Amino acid sequence: MLFLFCSTGNIFSQVHFKKSNNQFTLTTEGASHLASLPLKCILQQFPYKTGVVFKDSSLIKNPRTYHPVFYGCFDWHSSAHGHWMLIRLLRLFPSMPQADTIRSILKQQLTASNIRGEMKLFEQKENKSFERTYGWAWILQMQKELVEWNDSLAKDLSANLKPLSDLFSKLYIEYLGKLLYPIRVGEHSNLAFGLRLAWDYAGATSNDSLKMHIKNAAIRFYKNDKGCPLEWEPGGTDFLSPCLEEADLMWRILPRGEYEPWLKKFLPRLFESKIPLKPGEVADRTDGRLVHLDGLNFSRAWCLYGIADHIKTNREKVLEQANIHMSAALPHVASGDYMGEHWLASFAVYAITINQH
Repeated sequence: MLFLFCSTGNIFSQVHFKKSNNQFTLTTEGASHLASLPLKCILQQFPYKTGVVFKDSSLIKNPRTYHPVFYGCFDWHSSAHGHWMLIRLLRLFPSMPQADTIRSILKQQLTASNIRGEMKLFEQKENKSFERTYGWAWILQMQKELVEWNDSLAKDLSANLKPLSDLFSKLYIEYLGKLLYPIRVGEHSNLAFGLRLAWDYAGATSNDSLKMHIKNAAIRFYKNDKGCPLEWEPGGTDFLSPCLEEADLMWRILPRGEYEPWLKKFLPRLFESKIPLKPGEVADRTDGRLVHLDGLNFSRAWCLYGIADHIKTNREKVLEQANIHMSAALPHVASGDYMGEHWLASFAVYAITINQH
């Protein structure tokens, strides 16, 4: 029996999550519990952290006026993946208790008019790169979710969102054409993470041009990589693993027969009998930067699950590490502090439901 506790007194138990065949799955009760977190903040305007460039005083106003959709949950990208998460949960659990509420909010937020309003910011030269590439990637992931969901609401929302996802596809192609070096960091601008979400979107929408540019960039930047220093991780504020995100991207890019030999050169330590990887620890969950490490444990888990599905050697040890990181992260989804709660549920849902259909 799995009992995981969070500091607010809420209990994550077998009611919320099940584990069988070395895999966590989310129950309807768990989906409802996690959905409650973005529902608390998706329409909450403040506190808000802006990332826009003010070329004059025209944007010195309530952020909702220039972010008519993604103004909640502290910042633009957290709001974006909060919306994605609600769509994902509604698709997987259509009878969950908050289903009607979620549908109502999605209809209210993701209107064609609101999406056009969001696009205006990217028409400004100073803000063309706003949320590049992390926020872009989550919008593409949202569109992927809508396209793959056979539901009348999804069809309407997908049509509304399409101009923005088309814009980010175009901006991705332009950006990759100019980018001379990969971005190997543990936070938002990590290139491999953005490319993997964009690749999955391109596949779902038959966007062959975007796929071609992503593949070319990945081969150019990563194919000859060797000996990624896993022991250098984590950085103090990481929520993405530079080594593992790259490894999780490349099984999408390389032919299956080439992936494991590449991985053995890139991350040889994943093939040791004792993989030198420990979950990140957080000293203060009220610190918005330090709490990133709870997210790192989720993102490491989803990378390790993907990697394990595409190797034969040491597969069970890699799966074991994925589950160790998942178990370390789950107790802290609802810590009671807004700095983690405004975004961590999205990472939890992505990690747990990545193979749940």
